[in-house]
Amino acid sequence: MPVEPAAADQSLLRQDLLDRGTVIFTEGLTKTYQMGSEQVYALRGVDLEIKRGEYVAIMGPSGSGKSTLMNLIGCLDSPTSGSYWLAGRLVSSLDDDELAFIRNKEIGFVFQTFNLLARATSLHNVELPLIYNGTPAEERIERAKETLRMVDLGDRMMHKPNELSGGQRQRVAVARALVNRPSILLADEPTGNLDSKTGAEIMALFEKLHEQNNTIILVTHEQDIAAYAHRVILIRDGRIHSDEVTRK
Repeated sequence: MPVEPAAADQSLLRQDLLDRGTVIFTEGLTKTYQMGSEQVYALRGVDLEIKRGEYVAIMGPSGSGKSTLMNLIGCLDSPTSGSYWLAGRLVSSLDDDELAFIRNKEIGFVFQTFNLLARATSLHNVELPLIYNGTPAEERIERAKETLRMVDLGDRMMHKPNELSGGQRQRVAVARALVNRPSILLADEPTGNLDSKTGAEIMALFEKLHEQNNTIILVTHEQDIAAYAHRVILIRDGRIHSDEVTRK
């Protein structure tokens, strides 16, 4: 298990991070996997800070550790060592139930495969995270409608995925990710299943969401997609190789 700072130190660090507007903070983050008799070092000590409202792309070749880092940031896995703070909470040593709660509350996920329920309407697909956290029906439906309108799908609320284009399906997925008003929007290859024109439309949507002060983390291996972000982090061999602000 990761070694965490003492309670008093945690309290001071938490306040400092909140004062700085930091939404993601990792220190010495490592992840190793046991493959038979061999240990595989996926991450080798990652120090990372992302402020609220940033638009960041995480890049790296296959096997670089970027997917492992995404899984840790997304609370889909726990680090072997090091600490991870998300929105003022130390999450690196939480158990599976606590991680599930944080995932639902603080992180909106967008995947390249959309992951929509085929028999459900756009509205119901977007409602799902609110159903899981027990939001009352009236509030749930209104928030889902509001979020679909935010991604320009106000006229497609009652359509099912097979009645939508690929770009519209991804917009539904983005709306579902946003409906809980998460601390970060975490997008994994969000244009991977789209043609170039539709992919550009989805990236324009992300730019619009960033302008509304959403924190966006984009995981991609494509340079032209990473170019939409305002900061690009390159992962190689489990370490941050470069971290560059590309535009203000």
